[in-house]
Amino acid sequence: MEKDDNYTHNINRSNERSLDRRSFMKTMVGAAGLFAVSTLPWGALAAKELMGPTDKSFPKQKVANLSDLQPGDAVEFAYPGEHDGALLVCLKEGEYKAYQNACTHLRCPVFWDREEKELLCPCHHGKFDAATGRPLAGPPRRPLPEIVLQQKDGAVYAVGVKKYEEQL
Repeated sequence: MEKDDNYTHNINRSNERSLDRRSFMKTMVGAAGLFAVSTLPWGALAAKELMGPTDKSFPKQKVANLSDLQPGDAVEFAYPGEHDGALLVCLKEGEYKAYQNACTHLRCPVFWDREEKELLCPCHHGKFDAATGRPLAGPPRRPLPEIVLQQKDGAVYAVGVKKYEEQL
């Protein structure tokens, strides 16, 4: 019998490894591909909602009577849905602005600071300009979504939400 210089000649290799490195990598690449393909429909829907033209209709909702609002006052309300917080601010006589009151950083509630005339997010000290909704300080980088207002019959009504690119 010849001397075998392979030191592993006495190891039984049948079914030693049912999943070797190559098979493991093929499985991981396949799983990543499956995950990527399965998220495409949701990404397409999100892109369509954010960027595409929309014929989305919003309800018309009375927010407050004009006689009840003085310069510097703010009114909290829900718009467009019952769980969507919003904030109406009377900047000066006859000038009103409304925004969804979830901070664009981490969705913390935004509050009106009457003395500073700013919208504040207490979570990370974010500040927004009440006239434009644009961030002034803190981590937020995007403006607050603005709610379209209409004045009619002595009241202020919410009639829509501006799309993101309309605010820029």
